[in-house]
Amino acid sequence: MSEESIGITAIVLAAGDSTRMGSQKLLLPFGGKTVVEHIVDTLLDTRVSSIIVVTGRDGERIGEVLGNRDVSIVPNPDPDRGMLSSVRIGVEKMTTNDNAFMVLLGDQPAIQLDVVEALLQDFEKDKKGICVPNYDGRRGHPILISMEFKDAVLNRYDDSGLRGLLREHSEMVRDVTVREAWILDDMDYPEDYERELRRLGET
Repeated sequence: MSEESIGITAIVLAAGDSTRMGSQKLLLPFGGKTVVEHIVDTLLDTRVSSIIVVTGRDGERIGEVLGNRDVSIVPNPDPDRGMLSSVRIGVEKMTTNDNAFMVLLGDQPAIQLDVVEALLQDFEKDKKGICVPNYDGRRGHPILISMEFKDAVLNRYDDSGLRGLLREHSEMVRDVTVREAWILDDMDYPEDYERELRRLGET
């Protein structure tokens, strides 16, 4: 992480079982590493202040892969509650002086520094609101959320998740135009993994 970090914690959602993939997708090979290593190593080169990886039933294996990297591994004891439960666990582990948190999907291995930096730069304008990457008129991940929404994330939107937050506070959402289509895609099935490998140039 850069010495210029700006009080933003990255929360990597890594609690899924990957049942549709057939094996734990975060441990699949990607660019000479595993998927989760690639994501975390990319974040370590950004200006985020800290990285929290929220894991599920495969948490021990993911922790072993990440080794001694400067990240916090936090278990979700009941990952079946869904993605929002992992977001909440990550938010609860943040420090009180953070300005915002960035929610990242653990199955977006094509993540690039420029998208993360674009979100950080947009947020730095006033350190308020919600910054969402937008490719060709469509919103994707990661999402950067100001700490002013911490209590709402922790206590509301059980049924709608972060989409509910974005809908209810649409006037506070800022679209950050990017040129990277990967923000729209995650990996659920083997063919999705093949797509990401093609992006990397490995197939």
